[in-house]
Amino acid sequence: MSAVLVAEGLHTYYGKSHILHDVSLAVEEGKITALLGRNGAGKTTTLRTLMGLTPARRGRVTIFGADTSRWPTFRIAASGVGYVPEGRRIFANLTVEENLRVPLVRSGPWTISRIYELFPRLAERRESRGRQLSGGEQEMLSIARALLLNPRLLILDEPSQGLAPLIVREVSRVISQMCDKGISVLLVEQNARMGLKISDYVYVLDDGGIVHSGKSRDLAADENRVRALTGVSAHE
Repeated sequence: MSAVLVAEGLHTYYGKSHILHDVSLAVEEGKITALLGRNGAGKTTTLRTLMGLTPARRGRVTIFGADTSRWPTFRIAASGVGYVPEGRRIFANLTVEENLRVPLVRSGPWTISRIYELFPRLAERRESRGRQLSGGEQEMLSIARALLLNPRLLILDEPSQGLAPLIVREVSRVISQMCDKGISVLLVEQNARMGLKISDYVYVLDDGGIVHSGKSRDLAADENRVRALTGVSAHE
């Protein structure tokens, strides 16, 4: 299995503040890779660096075999990367259907009708405006819009944030199905339980540096290690 994304020795700054310190990670084709860590560990900055929103001052990012370290964000997205940022940035005044028609059409298996099959709740709410949706419905809509770009790699930032446990399980189900449909996933989560349950491989970030990497099932089996690294239990 080959890697669709490789980050090597990333050092990222906000002004004079050194946020990422020599961060390296990889996302294997057809797998879910989780990036876990406490609040402020640097998870979102890592994603912003990978997407070209906050380029690293040092280090290299390779996506689908191309060096994208200095590419603008739109070019990275056009190469086949879907990005769902933290905060569910949907259009509040547009309906679900109108939100889904915003992304540029890109050939591939994902269409609006197929989205409605994956998210029956969105089909039921297709005439509702974004501001009328629950947090879970908004998260589903954010993921759906990214899927309509027919990405080969999907990057998700905190998709479970603020959601009820039942909705977290539904979002987890959908993310797991992505790999079944040939999409590689990089999942950033503070929810260690969710991240470890659905991912194949895990990295843990703390204070801007990688402090653990390995198979998710191995870390999940070591409760004390999970608590030490993430501050929470790996189990319900």
